[in-house]
Amino acid sequence: MKVRIVGAGRAGRSFQLALSELGVDVELLAARPLLGTAQLRQAAHGTDALLLAVADRFVSAVAAEIEPDAGAALLHCSGSLPLSALAAGAGGPHRRIASLHPLATLPDPVVGSLRLRGGTFFAVSGDQLATELALLLGGRPIVVAEEDRAAYHAAACVAANHLVGLLGQVERIGAAAGLPLEAFLPLARGALDDVAMLGPRAALTGPARRGDLPTLEGHRAALAEGELDGYDAGVRLVHRLAAPAEEPAAASASPWS
Repeated sequence: MKVRIVGAGRAGRSFQLALSELGVDVELLAARPLLGTAQLRQAAHGTDALLLAVADRFVSAVAAEIEPDAGAALLHCSGSLPLSALAAGAGGPHRRIASLHPLATLPDPVVGSLRLRGGTFFAVSGDQLATELALLLGGRPIVVAEEDRAAYHAAACVAANHLVGLLGQVERIGAAAGLPLEAFLPLARGALDDVAMLGPRAALTGPARRGDLPTLEGHRAALAEGELDGYDAGVRLVHRLAAPAEEPAAASASPWS
C-alpha cells in the first residue's frame, strides 16, 4: 500500500511515522507550499490513499484543488467534518472518500505514532480503505453516522481538551496554596482509573456528591473570582451525575442550580 499525506503538522507527521513503522510506503507533503500548484492537483495520482491532515477549515479548499483518481481514496482525519467536505475535486467530484479520525492526542510525532499504533479507537466512515488503515494500525474502528459527527467530536473534545483545561485550573488553584500541579496528578490518574473500572457514577467521590454545601461554600470563598465560573460548572456536573433529582431546594438557592 502507498499512502500520501498532505499536511506536515503533528497529525500528519504522527501518521507518517506510524505507517512507516508498519512498512507502508508513505510520502509526506507540507500543505501550505502546495496550494495552487500542479503537485497538489496531481496528489491523488499514483497512490492508494491520500490523507488530508490539515486544519478543518482548509479541508474542503484543499480537496477542491485535487484531481480525482479512481484508484485512490481521499480521506480526512477530522473528527467533526462530514464526508461532503471532500466531495468537490478539481475537474469533478471525488468518488472514493472517507474519514479516519483517531481518538487519541498527538502532541508530537513520536508519541503520536505510538498512540496511533496503540490500539486506539478510530472513527471511520465512507470508503472501506479507512477501516483497512485503522486495522493496519492495530486500532479499533467505530462507525460514526454523518448526523452524529458533531456530537461525537464534542464528546472527544470534552474528554481531552476540557480535561486539560480543568487541570490548568487545578494548577492555578494549587499554586495559590503553594503546591505544584504534580501533587494532584496521581489523584487525577486515580479518578480516571476508577471511571474505567466502575463507570462515572460509581467512581464519583467528594463533597458535591455528598451534598456537603458548607464545604462547597468554603471552597468558593477561598477561590479567586476568576476561578468561580469553572468551579461552579464542575459542581453542577457532579450534581447532575450523582443526584439529579435530589436536594431541589438547596440547588435552587445555590450557584449550582
